[in-house]
Amino acid sequence: MVIAGIKVPDTVLVRDAIDLSRSASEPFLFNHAMRTWLFGVLLSESAERAPDAELLAVATILHDLGLTDRYTAENRFEVDGANAARSFLKGRGISTQQMQVVWDAIALHTTRSIALHKEPEVAMTHSGITVDVLGAGLDRIPQDKQGAILAEFPRLALKNGFKDCLCNIVRRKPATTFDNIVRDFGVRYVEGYTSPTLPMSSRMHHFPNRRPGSGSSLGVLSASARKSLRPRGQKRPAKGLVQ
Repeated sequence: MVIAGIKVPDTVLVRDAIDLSRSASEPFLFNHAMRTWLFGVLLSESAERAPDAELLAVATILHDLGLTDRYTAENRFEVDGANAARSFLKGRGISTQQMQVVWDAIALHTTRSIALHKEPEVAMTHSGITVDVLGAGLDRIPQDKQGAILAEFPRLALKNGFKDCLCNIVRRKPATTFDNIVRDFGVRYVEGYTSPTLPMSSRMHHFPNRRPGSGSSLGVLSASARKSLRPRGQKRPAKGLVQ
């Protein structure tokens, strides 16, 4: 199959993913997903490790299902989208490991510091998204191919559409915005928004050996321990400085 002059895999799985994304998404969001896919395909041509073309297609085409009314649930939108994609893949002859790769690609698509160190499908999903949303890496895409992709899938006021989607998340489930990009939109655009702190349940999950009120646990040093690690003769930093 050739889309915008770019050869892409023509399988039932890919076509079904396209149909699902189109039916669930606003036009601007569907076009963004398709551009992300095509940018990811082009970037993959020079990648050190080539991604599985079909898995990359599914991950990119479905990566924003968590922003749609149909698939918005109680988690952060990236996880809602990853869960929706995994449900889509079940019963289609896809291995558990392959489903996990797609899940990771979608769940981590806004987390660059992790995504780029994962499987090539995960890294290329993130890279295709950043080209389309931020323009990062656009210089690696030939201008004639950029033009063909934009002609096939115009942006349709992507910026305003994204802002509305993310502000909706802030209003509907603010507890999911404590550690992702949605918080920035809440701070900028949603009146009365207060960034939530990491829930206690999550803190206890990440630091299972920590007793409430205790200053000593995995990843948390007591005052005496911090003092013992300070080089001899070095005074304690003034209050308010990064320690």
